[in-house]
Amino acid sequence: MATVYAQPAAANYYTPPSHQGVKQRGYRLCDQCGTVEQPTTKFRLCGGCMVTQYCSQTCQRAHWPSHKAICQHTSSQMKHAPTSSGVDENIVKNLRKFTSAHCDLLGWAGFQALQLKRVPSNVRHNALLIELSYRPSSDSARRFTIKGTHIVPRSYVTDNDRLVADDIQRREERCRQKGGIGTAVILIQCGEISQVMPVEVDSPSRISWDTREDWKDVLRHFVETGRTDFKPISSTSRG
Repeated sequence: MATVYAQPAAANYYTPPSHQGVKQRGYRLCDQCGTVEQPTTKFRLCGGCMVTQYCSQTCQRAHWPSHKAICQHTSSQMKHAPTSSGVDENIVKNLRKFTSAHCDLLGWAGFQALQLKRVPSNVRHNALLIELSYRPSSDSARRFTIKGTHIVPRSYVTDNDRLVADDIQRREERCRQKGGIGTAVILIQCGEISQVMPVEVDSPSRISWDTREDWKDVLRHFVETGRTDFKPISSTSRG
């Protein structure tokens, strides 16, 4: 659930960093071994929940015993949503694809919306809700538009689903053990269908992303033009 407008110059979307640094969490993180995704290694998403990611098939198999419950719960909810509420099954399928294709963009938008660089404690209290509108299109990359964006209490997500809350808490504890501030929660919603996207976030002192007040404009631009090549803006060694 959220709102946006405008189209800044393309240069505003991505300024190549002037430094070489270690990739921060907020990018994809292997849910089994904790490896951070690099440009040379493309992570794979779990085909069931379309949220958890792995650096290899070996890690995916090793993690299955602990991932099985939340994976089957998430995929079951998505699978049965159309029949239980009369929702177009195409929306369900395309929402999963949308979340996967825009993973970096959505995680970055959550970081900006929650102002985690300035107020890290927001990660414990708030979540970003992104509302989408669905438009049938032959272009699979342009089937959703931004209807609105809202900052909501994190309990909006965690109080409604115990399994999801437990999974977020697990990620939170792991992130903090490694020096991060916790797990940012992004909820992507289209009508009655929604998908939760947890993003583990490093300490702000280790994140070089620039603070962007125009994050809504950037989000709208990439979603509504069908671009999936977003790169988090990072122009200085400390953002």
